[in-house]
Amino acid sequence: MLELSDISFSYEREVLSGITLEVRAGEVVALLGPNGAGKSTLMGIASGMLKARRGEAIFDGQAITSLARREVARHVALVAQAGEVRFPLTALEYVLAGRFAHANVLGFDSPQDVRVAMVSLEATDAAQFAARRFNELSSGERQRVVLARALAQEPKLLLLDEPTASLDIAHQVDLLRLVRRLAGERQMGALFVTHEINLAAEFADRVALIKGGRLLACGDTPEVMTAELLSELFETPLLVDAHPQSGRPRVTFARTP
Repeated sequence: MLELSDISFSYEREVLSGITLEVRAGEVVALLGPNGAGKSTLMGIASGMLKARRGEAIFDGQAITSLARREVARHVALVAQAGEVRFPLTALEYVLAGRFAHANVLGFDSPQDVRVAMVSLEATDAAQFAARRFNELSSGERQRVVLARALAQEPKLLLLDEPTASLDIAHQVDLLRLVRRLAGERQMGALFVTHEINLAAEFADRVALIKGGRLLACGDTPEVMTAELLSELFETPLLVDAHPQSGRPRVTFARTP
């Protein structure tokens, strides 16, 4: 679904160097790393918003930078942290903006567009906000509406940059459980950046670790989320054991004298 091949990128300095990873259809991949590691820049390249200095982002067999933005928007949805919007849109109107790439020649919202938008709001537990102004919502409520807009695009690939920021633990779990379910049902690929290490351990099929713009490790979640690798990644001593219910890796900090 998505192949990032030998990606390097620079601003005034090199931010990414030789990153190679892939996201398959029906798979959820977590991208972990400390602040400033280059995670958001990599998401920008994956979405086609940034062009790599070297290497290519390939979506469904084509270089994503070769596709028209409307074509990208039909298949790739990027969920960033929610901010305010300049216009007094309701939550439903905001989600309907995600249907732009599917709009008819007249540009008006069709009954199908409204149906898809409402289904997307219901999926993210945000249907009750449909008539409320987006800017009047709390940061956590906005984040759920932003995800609904992405789902309304009916994407094949979902890119999420810290999607659980500002959400309480119940909605963090619900959001990632939804992404996990939709990936399977729709055969949609999903790549998400998070600082919630234990949520990544529970919901990701594979995990990529990025540090200083380089890929430290990438593979199946239990193989990558080890105490040795995570301690190196975050430069702090960490302990990893098995979650008592799921058996997935569970991470805690190690007490030091």
